[in-house]
Amino acid sequence: MAAMPPGWSELFEAATRIKGTHLRTLLQDEARNNSMFLTAGSLTLDYCRQKVDADIMAKLFKLAELSGVEAKKQKMFAGEKINETEGRPVLHVALRAPRDAVINVDGSNVVPEVWKVLDAMKAFSDKVRSGEWKGYTGKPLTDVVCIGIGGSYLGVEFVFEALKTDPEAEAAAKGRRLRFLANVDPIDVKRALEGLSAETTLVVVISKTFTTAETMLNAKTVKEWLVEGLGTADCIPKHVVACSTALEKTKAFGIDPANVFGFWDWVGGRFSCWSAVGVLALSLQYGFGVVQKFLEGGNAMDKHFQTAPLNENLPLIMGMLAVWNCSVLGHEGVAVLPYCQALTRFVPHIQQLDMESNGKRVQMDGTAVPVGTGAIYFGEPGTNGQHSFYQLMHQGRKIPAEFIGFSASQNPIDLPGEPVANHDELMSNFFAQPDALALGKTAEELKAENVPEKLIPHKTFTGDRPSLSLLLPVCDAGYLGQLLSMYEHRTAVQGWVWGINSFDQWGVELGKVLAKEVRSFLSDGRKGAGNDSKFISPTKALLKKYLE
Repeated sequence: MAAMPPGWSELFEAATRIKGTHLRTLLQDEARNNSMFLTAGSLTLDYCRQKVDADIMAKLFKLAELSGVEAKKQKMFAGEKINETEGRPVLHVALRAPRDAVINVDGSNVVPEVWKVLDAMKAFSDKVRSGEWKGYTGKPLTDVVCIGIGGSYLGVEFVFEALKTDPEAEAAAKGRRLRFLANVDPIDVKRALEGLSAETTLVVVISKTFTTAETMLNAKTVKEWLVEGLGTADCIPKHVVACSTALEKTKAFGIDPANVFGFWDWVGGRFSCWSAVGVLALSLQYGFGVVQKFLEGGNAMDKHFQTAPLNENLPLIMGMLAVWNCSVLGHEGVAVLPYCQALTRFVPHIQQLDMESNGKRVQMDGTAVPVGTGAIYFGEPGTNGQHSFYQLMHQGRKIPAEFIGFSASQNPIDLPGEPVANHDELMSNFFAQPDALALGKTAEELKAENVPEKLIPHKTFTGDRPSLSLLLPVCDAGYLGQLLSMYEHRTAVQGWVWGINSFDQWGVELGKVLAKEVRSFLSDGRKGAGNDSKFISPTKALLKKYLE
């Protein structure tokens, strides 16, 4: 194993010490608890239920300093090429920067270019929403189908779902529908197009290179649907637009070059919902004004991350706690638990954001990382998750948890005669579950409650399960922007500490390459001429069975 970098040995020693101290004991220290209760604007982070004390936090902050987190952060904001394996800057922060900001790449300020595309998307979405832009038969386009995959899908779907029941966004979306087509499975095509009419449908094809296999097959499939429905390929310029940089390919597809909205190679896929990838679809559905609040929320968190000191910096603290839990305490999973049904697609996006970013085994210089990296992320909105996997969290494995809640509901309901409003009922669980995980329940407590002796082992909760809690005012566009930006920076902090490149994804490529070989074989195999010599024998047998 590679030598342990500076700052790590002290943390492993501290872990040996703290493991013998139950969270019940740690939580009796009010000074400690108060020091771990932080606010940034209207956001609150409470991490006193993490398995840390003041000494460990000091060591974690020291590790951040020794790992050069501050310098790497400033390089990111300055537009330096911190994605070294691909020779690119990492500038999703530029996508939500104010119009007068200056962020240079190779000596040129990219912010005016960002706003040029934003202004173009606003103008186009305004025309579509007002009915000024009409389809081939003269009808307004009220339905939008977005075709993309991975980073071109998960982030924007999360934001779309999160704003569906926000009063402002819901009012702006009246009479409009937004669908997503990602999976190459033809069943997904059927689901995406169900109930839609070609006359009123606008298709947004999202692919930087316009070569992504799944996306382009789906795009061609929906193009055929449009042509069949409208009777001519001449309909395409009115019904298909693109988020891409491949102007020749989009033109060949039939898309008007004026309706191709670009983004840059410094926009990573899992960070791209701030770009045309997300902004166009969301502006068509909710109007540019709502989307601008989302961008402004992201920028507000950027400023906090850039300027707040270590011990008050929410994304940095969350990132360092994730490193502590994963690399030092050895916890392999993280449960992200939003107590808000609007965040139904938040966890799938965070899965991609963190696991694609930090699922790496080598450092930037190609040497092996000497500690464990990357965790397995999962989760479900509360209270649904409580009736699913919380059993494992309470009485099975120790899985660090991140609880996310909102002080006010998008859809408040207060039934007469009920002791609390519906949202208070939901949030009662948000406050109770972290304590239950941390404190548990002892055999002595159960005996005092006269629980039958034979049930005591089954009803005992060992507790000592770490968690943190995030409380935001309400799930609206601005706070959604802050939440997502926070998780993006939290992810980057981990990568900087581990010395890995969180901004490439070479692990995605191998399966794609092998899939091309299978695709060629299936194309020939359907004609009775397939050559399976490239495949191992189990795969040959499975392919043979598939083609029977």
